[in-house]
Amino acid sequence: MPPSVFSVDVEEWFHILDVPSTPPLAQWAALPSRVEPSFRSMLEVFAEKKVRTTLFFLAWVAERYPHLVREAVAGGHEVASHGYAHELVYKQDRATFLADIVKAKQIIEQAGGVAVKGYRAPGFSVTKETPWFFDAVAEAGYRYDSSVFPGERGHGGLPGAWPVPHTIATEHGNLVEFPISLSAMFGRPMYFFGGGYLRFFPYRLIRSKAKDVLAENRPVVFYLHPREVDPGHPRLAMSAKRRFMTYHNLRSTMPKMRRLFDDLPMTTFSELMDAGIAGSPKGQR
Repeated sequence: MPPSVFSVDVEEWFHILDVPSTPPLAQWAALPSRVEPSFRSMLEVFAEKKVRTTLFFLAWVAERYPHLVREAVAGGHEVASHGYAHELVYKQDRATFLADIVKAKQIIEQAGGVAVKGYRAPGFSVTKETPWFFDAVAEAGYRYDSSVFPGERGHGGLPGAWPVPHTIATEHGNLVEFPISLSAMFGRPMYFFGGGYLRFFPYRLIRSKAKDVLAENRPVVFYLHPREVDPGHPRLAMSAKRRFMTYHNLRSTMPKMRRLFDDLPMTTFSELMDAGIAGSPKGQR
């Protein structure tokens, strides 16, 4: 069975997508920051449990707090890109998207002093309406992507997408895709391994579903945000449903993280890619 990957989208508490109260980029610098202490608390747990993770930095954060990128690198973690302006992919054209992810890669590499190989789109927002996405990511110089949510989703989602790691042949070279890990429940694919899902489901079910994925020889892709280990962070106004998914059970995040690190071996996306887990190019799907 392959090891799993624990990933973090390193962003601020106000970087919540598709909510009317989310502040625009021009206002971000004036808002109180919480990312530094919450992210450092995650790094402390990673060090305690001796796990290496993949950390997708929003380049706006990396630009303001380059020392956090350096601390992550010094801790043996892989740093990757979450773009710069945290815009949904399907709300951009190709040129705007490409400029954003090129800029992000440069900022994070300068901050960390290491090459950035991986990218993750905000909100896993690659869709059938963004057929240029994979080629643009390859053109920007990334070697792998982890943006495909192979099912229905409030924003983004690619139902029917290939659910296993695979290599996509693009006009700008091969790109390895690590899709988000879904597992079946009640006859339908569901996600159990990150964000509100990880906080909502009981740990025993999460572990059981993770083992189901691993038994299919697929790595489990876990993801969280620093705000999810910070129960005291400020709240944005939003609908009752989004509020539940965004803020429910925040105090459970750290204990579940610790148990996952005790129960499952973890690695980085880069190490999985270098081990050849994605096989040979299959063409764009």
